[in-house]
Amino acid sequence: MSTSVEAAVAASFRQEWGRIVAAVISATGEWDLAEDCTQEAFALALTVWSRDGIPDRPGAWLTTTARNRAIDGLRRRANEASKFEAMAVGTSPQPTSASDDSGISDDRLRLIFTCCHPALALEARVALTLRTLAGLSTAAIARAWLVPEATMAKRLVRAKSKIRHAGIRYRVPPAELLSERLGGVLAVLYLMFNEGYSASAGSEVVRHELCDEAIRLVAMVSELMPDQPEAAGLHALMLLHHSRRDARVDSNGDAITLEDQDRSRWNRPEIEQGVAVLEAALDHGSVGPYQLQAAIAACHATAPSWSATDWTYIAGVYGRLVELLPSPIVELNRAVAIAHADGPGPGLALVDRLRAGGQLGEYHLMHAARADLLRRLHRLPEAVVAFRQALGCATNDTDRRHLSRQLEEIRDAIVGGDEERLTDRRNLSKSRS
Repeated sequence: MSTSVEAAVAASFRQEWGRIVAAVISATGEWDLAEDCTQEAFALALTVWSRDGIPDRPGAWLTTTARNRAIDGLRRRANEASKFEAMAVGTSPQPTSASDDSGISDDRLRLIFTCCHPALALEARVALTLRTLAGLSTAAIARAWLVPEATMAKRLVRAKSKIRHAGIRYRVPPAELLSERLGGVLAVLYLMFNEGYSASAGSEVVRHELCDEAIRLVAMVSELMPDQPEAAGLHALMLLHHSRRDARVDSNGDAITLEDQDRSRWNRPEIEQGVAVLEAALDHGSVGPYQLQAAIAACHATAPSWSATDWTYIAGVYGRLVELLPSPIVELNRAVAIAHADGPGPGLALVDRLRAGGQLGEYHLMHAARADLLRRLHRLPEAVVAFRQALGCATNDTDRRHLSRQLEEIRDAIVGGDEERLTDRRNLSKSRS
């Protein structure tokens, strides 16, 4: 098998997965069948394209193949004869109309609004949309929600079952009903961007295609719903984070922490755009979690240096964010900010309280932050243990290399008796604020 075929299949997966699955769902009304047939189409492409060459329109080839597989599957089911007959003549028992009154022109965004049905719990609709349309693995979605993969798999099964048994139709809502789906849509785009910004597994730190797609889509949502400041807040947040993309990875593909990034490589026009979008959102006078996160990102993006960062302000904004969005990860970020503002002792006390709660036990950034605070407090043997815990939880290859280097630095300092030089460093591991 040639590398060009593998690259073409991989590129098609990133670009076409959601559209193909949605096309088959639209034709059959069955989520599991659509995903299975789409997966089979991609697997078949590896063989057929190696033999016959890469088609001029890979997406069309994959869609036709997946749809044909679905027809074959329905043919084998005697009790699905009516659905097969509908597909055979090119109609659909649950159509997604190409013309509707939603006002959404982009196919991908239409599909996300379609999937985020309010009859499902928010977590279920977000997870299902990420799995179906963004092509994220169940494991990646589970990590985003801080639950075991098996738990997330069961939630996805229950969500699909509810759709099937409740007869929830797969269609784009009209414009007047878009707002009731907005929370789910923004959560989908937020988690899609996060997976692109800091890949949960594999060898890449950044998946640029996911980041770019999330930014494109949230900009469309913000334009479509200008009276929703949280949409603009999320747009600003993505712009401000992604403005640092060129400085986040070195020539070897390894991560560079926020403290050590070359700020001259940050995208200043994108920062200015992000700040402007945020200011316009704040002018609405209704501040939500995405706007607060964008305010924190703006503080980092506009600080002339790491040492000049206003950590007291950031800690205060995180305090407001905790009130609106109680979350152990938000609490962890607040603890990191407090450690920078007031010293490692107060920060460590907050991290240890979170650790005792157990919700972040498998979250490598919690262990890494704790390890760095212990290092700054000259408690190097404990820092070694914490870094080992972080290393054991990390799933991204780049994260593991970064943590391994920090662990080696501490070991070398202990052996060489150079603890003062090491612990005087005031960087927090993998800060992504």
